[in-house]
This record gives sequence, structure tokens and C-alpha cells, in this order.
Amino acid sequence: MARKHLDPSSSPRALLGAELRVARERAGLTQAELGEPLFVSGSFIGQLEAGTRRMHLDIARRIDEILDTGGFFVRNCGAAAKSKYPDHFAEAAEAEALATDIREYAPLIIPGLLQTERYARAVFRAYQPTATEEDIDELVANRLERAALLKDPTTPLLWCVLDEAVLRRTGDHKAVLAENLRHIAALIRSHRIIVQVLPFSAGVHAGLLGSLKLMTFKDAPPLAYVQGMGTGQLFDDPATVAQHTRTYDLLTATALSPRESLALIESVAEDYEHDQHA
Repeated sequence: MARKHLDPSSSPRALLGAELRVARERAGLTQAELGEPLFVSGSFIGQLEAGTRRMHLDIARRIDEILDTGGFFVRNCGAAAKSKYPDHFAEAAEAEALATDIREYAPLIIPGLLQTERYARAVFRAYQPTATEEDIDELVANRLERAALLKDPTTPLLWCVLDEAVLRRTGDHKAVLAENLRHIAALIRSHRIIVQVLPFSAGVHAGLLGSLKLMTFKDAPPLAYVQGMGTGQLFDDPATVAQHTRTYDLLTATALSPRESLALIESVAEDYEHDQHA
């Protein structure tokens, strides 16, 4: 293996993953065999190699020892770990950019990939009421950059279930929410995304414990991400991912159909626009 430093400008995580695959195969190890002394699954190794998971320093150090790579992964994992996102969300955001399918349940706010500039700004200002305008501008820019992946006409497939509370949480921002709902409706009508609304009438349902994001990839095992206030956890264990997938399936079964959901979204947006004009 060439003892080089990875170029941070050329997808460092993907490059690091490719080097890991070369080193592992050269050592004659399967993904599961490399994962065993690291106390991680073979799936986790596969996600490192595919660039969908971040390589942390302690893992890099052990990989260098096991594969006898002369400190290569320790030297380069720093570049691959740099992120513009909070630590609890960084891995999920970076995996999201590589996913072929994203399925998300949002119980409280519009998902980041579907947020407009004004809606994102209102959300960040609510989270951080004393932040400077420069800091808010940076957060909004990063969020809109994430949403840019929807400019591709087909990939990734994005399927969202929105709790009706997402549509009703307006406060002093009816015009802002109406604008964002119109944006979502436009994406639905252009056949770019699938959206279902989980109505209040559904009562007790499978998603009461919080938000959920499921991601699948072309060359790596699927991931599930759950998030709380300032916290988040990414799961690759097949049984855990399967459990969260069942939860999502139950939510789609309980939610309104895509057609009924679009009608509700546009109706609510129209109500807010009428209130503003009135």
C-alpha cells in the first residue's frame, strides 16, 4: 500500500474506505474476520469500505495494528472525519448523501431535505435564539446544501411520513410554513418524492417514540438513524435495522395515502395563505 495522505478535496472517506478494502484483502481477511478483533460487525467494516461510516481514531489505530499499515489510517482518518454538521448527526448526514433510498418519519418538523430557506432559518433561530446572524446563515447554508441532492431527478428515492403536527405547528410563521408546504407539494407533483401524512385521527401509533431515518445503499448494508434533542444514533445491526424498518412499515400502513396526503398538504397551505391575506 502506498503510504500517502488522502486529499480532503476528493471524497476522503471514500478514498479511505477503498484503501481499507485493499489492505484487508491483501491480508486475506473477510469483513467479518477484520471486524472480530475490532468488536464490530462485518457490516460495519463494509460500511467503512463503502464510505458510508466514519472511521474514528481508535478504530483507525487498531486497523493499522491488525493490517500492519504503518499508521496510514491514523494519519488519514482526520481528513475523513471532518464535517460541517454536529457530531451527533455528522455520520447520518454524510451517509444520506450516498444513499439510494431514504425513508424518514418526522413527528415534529419538516425534514431537513425538504426545508426551504425561510423555514430552516426559523427552525435554527428557535433552537439558538442568541446565535449571531453569521452562525445562523452558515447553518441554513449547510442545510440547503444537503437538500440539493434532490436536484437529481431520480436518486435517492425519498419517502417521508409526516405527522400531522408538522403541518399544524405554525405560531407566527404561517406564511413560512405555507411556502414550505407548497415546496413539498411541488416535489410530490413532479414525482420526485413520496409523502404520506400521519393524521391525528390515527391516535396511538408505532412512531410515538421519535423520529426515524432508514437508508439503503448500492454497495453497503442499510442503516437506521434515530434522533433526540442534541443526540442521535446510527445503527447497522441487521436485527435493529429490521425492527426500525417494521416500525416504518407500520407508519406507512397507518398514514393517509399519498394522494390524500397531497390534498391535505395543499389544503393546509391554502388555509395559511388565506389567513395571511385576511
